[in-house]
Amino acid sequence: MAARQRRHTIALFGGTFDPVHFGHLRMALELKEALAIDEMRLVPSHRPAHRETPGVSAEHRCQMLEIALRGCPELQLDKRELRRGGATYTVDTLEELRAELGTEVSLSFCMGLDSLLTLPSWHRWERLLELAHLVVVARPGWQLPQGGRGADQGELAQLLGDHAGTPEDLRREAGGRLLVREQTLLPISATHIRQLVAGGRSPRFLLPAAVLEYIEDHQLYREAGTGSGQ
Repeated sequence: MAARQRRHTIALFGGTFDPVHFGHLRMALELKEALAIDEMRLVPSHRPAHRETPGVSAEHRCQMLEIALRGCPELQLDKRELRRGGATYTVDTLEELRAELGTEVSLSFCMGLDSLLTLPSWHRWERLLELAHLVVVARPGWQLPQGGRGADQGELAQLLGDHAGTPEDLRREAGGRLLVREQTLLPISATHIRQLVAGGRSPRFLLPAAVLEYIEDHQLYREAGTGSGQ
């Protein structure tokens, strides 16, 4: 029996990127290389449905991300959620992409373990694995949900058991697998960067110098409490 042909693989790494920092960029690059992803797309959200609306405009956040990705062909910027406007729902983005790509391309959505733990509260979350793979990034020593500790935990434990996948599955199948990756994450927080700027202190070396220059030129995050996200 002939071996199944390797599929083209596309992964999405979403977030508010408020502002983008080295933790975001390094995580996306390491995932691309570790999982042999052909295209790793960073997708800034317009108005996240599950967290506070960013205090900085979508245009500023997108521009900072575009600046950060200059000279890094391994990572691409995908502006579809900003163009679509309104509240950002992952399922809508995956449906839009699946309609564009067809059923042969392997599509993955990357998230942190903290996001996985809230998955049952997401809009039409049961549809996600029909459209794509889910790649969950966890710190070393992570603990996956176990059954018997509440309805949500039981659902997640069942999901992990039914859909557990491997990196090879991402290249063989279009979607439907849930893969957990242990990865040492840089301890950088967008919240901390905003607090530093609001307090008149420097966030230098936590984010690209060109992004910091943009923040300074446009006087972003000068007021405490602006922005959202990690």
